[in-house]
Amino acid sequence: MPANLSPGDKAPDFRLPRDGGGAISRADFKGQNLVLYFYPRADTPGCTAESIAFSALTAAFAKAGTAVLGVSADPVKAQDAFKAKHRLTIALASDETHKMLDAYGVWGEKSMYGKTFMGITRTTFLIGKDGRIAQVWRKVKVEGHADEVLKAAQAS
Repeated sequence: MPANLSPGDKAPDFRLPRDGGGAISRADFKGQNLVLYFYPRADTPGCTAESIAFSALTAAFAKAGTAVLGVSADPVKAQDAFKAKHRLTIALASDETHKMLDAYGVWGEKSMYGKTFMGITRTTFLIGKDGRIAQVWRKVKVEGHADEVLKAAQAS
């Protein structure tokens, strides 16, 4: 598992099941920037706030030539319910196999309240039109994050 993808690295390819059915892949975003944000679990407070913030900026991201894709290990059915409940406008993908999560180095050991477990570290990647990573945000704090990513997308 690449532990530390960095700006300039080629973004790993992926093909995942997505909300609403079908599949989504990195190739679907050819010719535009892509924000990939990895979140631990659908419909939890932080993940909900983050997804709503990215959804609220959909038009601004589109104007900046940038698509947004949220990824978690939740099954598609949970992604669909999450998207409908909060009226999210961004695409969501499911990686129950953890193959993409491993490739991006976001699946690993975490700890909370003295217990260790495997899970997703909240991380965001901005991938340029050239398929290379332009910027990485690790251990994301939700408040203000979507705005910060938008500014980076507008500058790229």
